[in-house]
Amino acid sequence: MKPSRLALVLVPIMALTAACGGGGEKTRSAGGRELDKVTLTLNWYPYGEHAPFYYGQQQKIFEKHGLDLRINAGQGSQKTVQAVGAGHTDFGWADTPALLAGVGTGLPVKSVGVFLQTTPASVQSFTAQGIKTPADLKGKRIAGTAGDALSRTFPAFLKKNGMSTSDVRIQNTDPVGKMSAVLSGQTDGLLGFANDQGPTMHTKSGRAISYLRFADFGLNFYSNGLLVGDRTLKSRSGLVRRMVAATSEAWAAAEKDPAGAVAAMQGASQQLPPPAVLTEQFATTLTLLHTDATKGRAPGANTEADWQRTIDLFAQTGVIGKAQPPSAYWDASLSPQG
Repeated sequence: MKPSRLALVLVPIMALTAACGGGGEKTRSAGGRELDKVTLTLNWYPYGEHAPFYYGQQQKIFEKHGLDLRINAGQGSQKTVQAVGAGHTDFGWADTPALLAGVGTGLPVKSVGVFLQTTPASVQSFTAQGIKTPADLKGKRIAGTAGDALSRTFPAFLKKNGMSTSDVRIQNTDPVGKMSAVLSGQTDGLLGFANDQGPTMHTKSGRAISYLRFADFGLNFYSNGLLVGDRTLKSRSGLVRRMVAATSEAWAAAEKDPAGAVAAMQGASQQLPPPAVLTEQFATTLTLLHTDATKGRAPGANTEADWQRTIDLFAQTGVIGKAQPPSAYWDASLSPQG
């Protein structure tokens, strides 16, 4: 499908002051139906995790719910949360730790559903390094980004598995530089998302990648989900409800047709990974949709107990200063049904 058919608006997050949310603007579908224009800013440039949004556009799922969805590329969850809070985009797709931190600084933003409920946080390395358990990290050099949620939770992951930060050498770099550090042999692995960097490193190097997932070794927390500003939530609650329902439906449909979902991303961005990488990224993403408490429920349906565990962890690790109740971060009344 040609990019023009996808109705994409891929602009960097820093340019969002000129790409504000729909603000009540109306458009019309090809069939003449009146639609509400809404903007969604991703956590990064499009990669496999985002396939359901493009599939939902292609299959007219958002249109069925009366929405003309426009997608903006992002430059990190923190900036996406800020853009949502400032009203520069109607909705955001961002990591829960960034949401918690943003609310802690007074940003008027809330989650209306976390979709990746099992964290993709992991230590990624070439399989030849032999890193199969946390104990194998002793003496290894791992690339990380100082101050981000992964680096702040890594000590908790180590402690959970009988280790300490003195057992592992962290080499701090920017997010993009982590892959280069591993590919060049400067580090033995990196802290990243299992549905992001690993498939790209495999394609670039031709070498097998292993993943030491936090969730497989006792440390799970909420990851990416749908965000909205408090002002939009209060003044356009019906629109928000439709967006949540459409997003949940799009994810459920993409889960049933992963090949079609990945194909729908064609032309989404000049930075788009190749199809093989997108396929692997999305396949991994589909393993992250639920906790034990939400298995069998619609994508994006959350529980207060899962929220509380995530909040407690990030309070303990210093990502947020003062823990607030789940209702401060999440509007449970809009949780997808089913």
